[in-house]
Amino acid sequence: MSQRTKTVLEKSKQRKKLLAQQMGVGSVDKLKTALGGTSSGYQVLPKISVVKEEVIEPEDLSEKEAKEIREEEGKPLVYTDSSTFLKGTQSSNPHNDYCQHFVDTGQRPQNFIRDTGIADRFEEYPKLKELIRLKDDLIQETASPPMYLKTDLRTFGLSSLPIKFDVILVEPPLEEYQRSKGVSGAIDFWQWEQIMSLDIASVAAPRSFLFLWCGSSEGLDYGRICLRQWGFRRCEDICWIRTNVQNPGHSKNLESKAVFQRTKEHCLMGIKGTVRRSTDGDFIHANVDIDLIITEEEEYGSLEKPSEIFNIIEHFCLGRRRLHLFGRDSTIRPGWLTIGPELTNDNFNAETFGSYFANGNVTTGCTERIESLRPKSPPPKSANRSFRGRPR
Repeated sequence: MSQRTKTVLEKSKQRKKLLAQQMGVGSVDKLKTALGGTSSGYQVLPKISVVKEEVIEPEDLSEKEAKEIREEEGKPLVYTDSSTFLKGTQSSNPHNDYCQHFVDTGQRPQNFIRDTGIADRFEEYPKLKELIRLKDDLIQETASPPMYLKTDLRTFGLSSLPIKFDVILVEPPLEEYQRSKGVSGAIDFWQWEQIMSLDIASVAAPRSFLFLWCGSSEGLDYGRICLRQWGFRRCEDICWIRTNVQNPGHSKNLESKAVFQRTKEHCLMGIKGTVRRSTDGDFIHANVDIDLIITEEEEYGSLEKPSEIFNIIEHFCLGRRRLHLFGRDSTIRPGWLTIGPELTNDNFNAETFGSYFANGNVTTGCTERIESLRPKSPPPKSANRSFRGRPR
């Protein structure tokens, strides 16, 4: 058996395990029974058998019976649930209706997207998998020790920090989370006018990037205003799609102005200064990751965001000076300065922190192997191109 065949069989086993988990059966062995519709909770389809059809002549029917038959034959076929979808077999339903399945079971359509985890995402792309591994190793080697500062960002002067930063991640506790996620307790929620008053411009390096979590409603508009006010241009929109495999059901809190049930959040990305993909390979590596994060939804009432956002930022920007505002104990990370009121302790020392970047040591650098593996943009076209024939 070839290695390719073994890999395919192993992936098939993993998918069967996932399907068994999603359908609520105990093991893969019971999956066949569940798909056949004989287990408890699934509709049992009648077996197809060939029988001699009894011919009923029209004159044998009463007028009332003939009218009922005509009415039944004229009725359209209506699907009232997604039982045919659940069975995973061919049926009279011509569609895999994930929306109807969500209505029936509470299982979100994104639950069925395969290989969303970081560990499984690059299994079929060995070069990209090697690139991610090499970049993670280099980031870990060049990361400064984690530093964190517990302070009230309403009164703390960001301009007092000893350096300017290449990357700034802002994760404000929006009032929207209180409405949509049921977040409560002693959390000091911020309005967008207060977020705009943050002096982000004073700590942003001449060429730098900003990542701003802005929720899924009015923050999409206010977030763009913040970027412009802080001197950034919006260049990307990273979307976090939340699955509910472990806890299927419908949203407990619905936005009053929402048309749909919201199962995603947005992180706006802004750029300051001039950074070109084709010429600034010493500072950015573009197209390594995608602008989509698919992870399981946090517990109801939680403010946590997916940690994958850190991987996306670190893979993209080679700058070592990284700042996280509104961080918590769970977000303290090597290579980052974490600031926020929710921290329980602090170890920040301005002189020590500044020494980590002395002598211009502000980027992670790059190895020859990473340079050969990373996706590259085509070189810029020369302004003095020669034309064949007569120019128009």
